[in-house]
Amino acid sequence: MGGVDVPSTVETALWFDSGVAGPSSGEETEAGVADARAFWTREPGAGEIRPVSLPTPGRDDVVVRTRFSAVSRGTEALVFRGGVPQSQYLAMRAPFQDGDFPAPVKYGYLNVGVVERGPTELEGRTVFCLYPHQTRYLVPVEAVVAVPEGVPVTRAVLAGTVETAVNALWDAAPLIGDRVAVVGAGMVGCSVARLLRGIPGARVTLVDTDPARAEIAAALGVEFAGPDEVDGSRELVVHASATSSGLQLSLDLLRAEGTVIDLSWYGDAEVTLSLGGAFHSGRLGLRASQVGAVAPARRGSRSHRDRLALALELLRDDAFDALVTSRSRFQDLPDVMSRIADGRLSTLCHTITYDEG
Repeated sequence: MGGVDVPSTVETALWFDSGVAGPSSGEETEAGVADARAFWTREPGAGEIRPVSLPTPGRDDVVVRTRFSAVSRGTEALVFRGGVPQSQYLAMRAPFQDGDFPAPVKYGYLNVGVVERGPTELEGRTVFCLYPHQTRYLVPVEAVVAVPEGVPVTRAVLAGTVETAVNALWDAAPLIGDRVAVVGAGMVGCSVARLLRGIPGARVTLVDTDPARAEIAAALGVEFAGPDEVDGSRELVVHASATSSGLQLSLDLLRAEGTVIDLSWYGDAEVTLSLGGAFHSGRLGLRASQVGAVAPARRGSRSHRDRLALALELLRDDAFDALVTSRSRFQDLPDVMSRIADGRLSTLCHTITYDEG
């Protein structure tokens, strides 16, 4: 296991094929309900802000003014670079995506705003929606979930990420006292580690090549180790680094008949593993977890909306503030996305502020 390179990453698991429909009614009008602006990837590696005219809202729609959005660094950087394989164009669509891969495309799914128009009980309420980076937008009322009292708007943008972590734990089914490693201390990996910490007797280690992530691990209440320092014999490993080396390390950390839950999405990157060691003799397990469908263990009793509402409730936990590490203005997003995609801006959850409507 020495010398394994596990780069730090952020979210690489996405709300594919969420089942959330687009706006329920209305055609674009010349003026619309209100002018808005949205971030688009114009071509791979280049973004721009475009004007938007909102459709006329129907009876079952809401108009939301965005307060904060967040960049899902792993997936959005991959989309920005044009790294979505053609075979995955349909599966990778975000719930309210406009345009098509590779570009031009409006993409994103971590948005918190205030309802300006809609049902009386929602007007003025802060809501979360799986919507791209846009100053105002119109969606069906069922596409938004109210943010609970006591959850700050800057933390609420993590709801889609924590929802991914919830689904992963439903897939993994960890047990009391399990020894667990989480490989990849990005947004998803850190969220998984924090939720695992709540299992009585569980020993949870967050693994990353960036030693600065030790401070994040401490804030989350879990152990930290570099890839050369972590000990094996783990019943469960959750992989979230989106690299071959990270996935190989995850398998190497398992005890006999242990399981790796892989949350990474690799895009057009090739994944190579060495399975000549204990993979067969140790009867090791490797399973994918993906947030587009509710995990089979809960599919009969929980909907996508139930899962998202649970994620927002879990965000009452102040420890998640450690994941919100940087911020920029909406108008700066074309340059910011470029710097995130090429690695010049290293961050966990990068939030976008909306000072203008």
